[in-house]
Amino acid sequence: MTASSVEVSVVLPAYNEADTIERTVRTTLSTLDAFLPAGSYEVIVAEDGCEDETPEIASRLAAEDDRVRHFHSDERLGRGGALNAAFRAADGDTLAYFDTDLATDMRHLEELIESVRSGDADVATGSRWIPGEQADRPAKRGIPSRGFNLAVRTLLGSDLRDHQCGFKAFSREAFESLVDEVEDEHWFWDTEMLVRAQRRGFTVAEFPVDWTPKGDSKVDLVRDVFGMGSQILRCFWEFNVSPYANRRTGTVVGVLLSVLAFALMFVYIDVGAFVDAVQDADPALVAAGAVVYLTSWPLRGLRYRDILAELGYRENTWFLMGAVFISQTGNLVIPARVGDAIRAYVVKARRNIPYTTGFASLTVERVFDLLTIAVLAGSVLVALAAFAPETVAELAATAAGEGLGGDESEAFQQAVVVASAVGVLALAAVVAIVWSARSDTNYVRRVVEWASDDSYTEMVASVFEQFVGDIQRVAADGRAFARIGGTSVLIWAIDVATALLIFLAFGFDVALVSLLAVGFFAVSIGNLAKVIPGPPGGIGIYEAAFAAIVWTLLPVPFESALSVAIVDHVVKNVVTVAGGAVSMTWLDVSLTEAVEGDEADLSADAAAVEE
Repeated sequence: MTASSVEVSVVLPAYNEADTIERTVRTTLSTLDAFLPAGSYEVIVAEDGCEDETPEIASRLAAEDDRVRHFHSDERLGRGGALNAAFRAADGDTLAYFDTDLATDMRHLEELIESVRSGDADVATGSRWIPGEQADRPAKRGIPSRGFNLAVRTLLGSDLRDHQCGFKAFSREAFESLVDEVEDEHWFWDTEMLVRAQRRGFTVAEFPVDWTPKGDSKVDLVRDVFGMGSQILRCFWEFNVSPYANRRTGTVVGVLLSVLAFALMFVYIDVGAFVDAVQDADPALVAAGAVVYLTSWPLRGLRYRDILAELGYRENTWFLMGAVFISQTGNLVIPARVGDAIRAYVVKARRNIPYTTGFASLTVERVFDLLTIAVLAGSVLVALAAFAPETVAELAATAAGEGLGGDESEAFQQAVVVASAVGVLALAAVVAIVWSARSDTNYVRRVVEWASDDSYTEMVASVFEQFVGDIQRVAADGRAFARIGGTSVLIWAIDVATALLIFLAFGFDVALVSLLAVGFFAVSIGNLAKVIPGPPGGIGIYEAAFAAIVWTLLPVPFESALSVAIVDHVVKNVVTVAGGAVSMTWLDVSLTEAVEGDEADLSADAAAVEE
């Protein structure tokens, strides 16, 4: 058989298939024999870095039958990578593949190949979700599959019902036109091929197949979440947002988002309550509070500089302060502190710091923040228990709901529970990081490989290894740990000083020692509590915690304490938004560009880490 006579190339992607590959090859040959002329087809075993006897079996089959070829790889290429390499090396103009477990009934192979070979379609795929044939899908496979396909149809605009069925064919023209655009080399490869084929105007035929599940049907966290989910989001951004995002639109949206961040401050704070509260405050002391709070931002830049320096990157403090401003502004708009990802983009785009290092440095910063305020809150609580035990009992009574209204009581109870849990987790995280930093065992790879043996594992493990390794490097240096911790204490001391100036702006006459103790405790508990959003009754959880603690421990009415908390929170957010807007202009980065860059470059950064 000569290469010029081959019209159809069938690729069998194989990874550790020693028990089944010979039967699969012989079944494939006999099925093709039934409808294709002799010498017009080839079967390629794309053996993907196997660790069993699959390579030897494939080589023997190729030696015995000139219709069989063996494509060998010494290392895992991933399912998509193996198919790419084999199809490029194939001789046929019609390229097909199917899973070697033969889950799809082979009687459909003629329809698959002939739909492309005849020219009726550029791409053909079997479907387990089109009525007409039988697909016995157990719930543990069927539910995730339906969810995945719904996400692809909704977010990526596909018209197909089933993107994952391992039973597909491509014309040579369609494959070569699409393959260089496809970024994924693992399980999302064929889905991306199908989606891009539709977007490019190729004819895609989908037909029902008789399919029976075989092999392991477990849901794989690495493949299904980190792999497939992230690829759907990547393609969504590329198809639906990136074409419309440029510097002009990005700047406009960035300004609008800054305005939105300011407006969102009043989602949990009644505007009327804020106006009434601020009218009772001394404007000079409120302004002084804003100035004092502003002084904490150079310290934030300095702390971030020290963290990055431990990771091998020496950057300008003022630049890093601007990056912190931008990310904190994003956090006021984007839920769950996703705005932190914007900072990772800024340092990546402007200073070429890898995303893994960017996120690791953010994690270190967050751990120090939580540890600092947890220690501050704990220290005050211990002091109260030692010198004024009756106040601890009063706090416990308030936490139990005594003396407060329904909404206020519920918000404070939530604040106490969340603050306690976050404080404990922060302490545990520091212990775990310091302990692991002094251990030679690679726990990251152990966990990832325990969770999955999928082809995404190496990429995911490499990214997480660098991420965790960066965190451990900071924890392993005692001087750096102390220096960053000291800066964190100063930052939060300024945060408390701001709140105390706002408190004094309302004219309350309270002993300085009491004011300092209560201020540190109220601000710390409030900030620990607001890590998890979702305040009940329209009352912000920070404001509720702050007001309840001040009301319990000081001779201040609850409504007045709530006014202090509201003004304090608004002042800090105004400084943050103003600083974010200035920094976006100064660094020439908009929130839209940042999010776009984060999505577009993350996969490339992960690939660089893997290499």
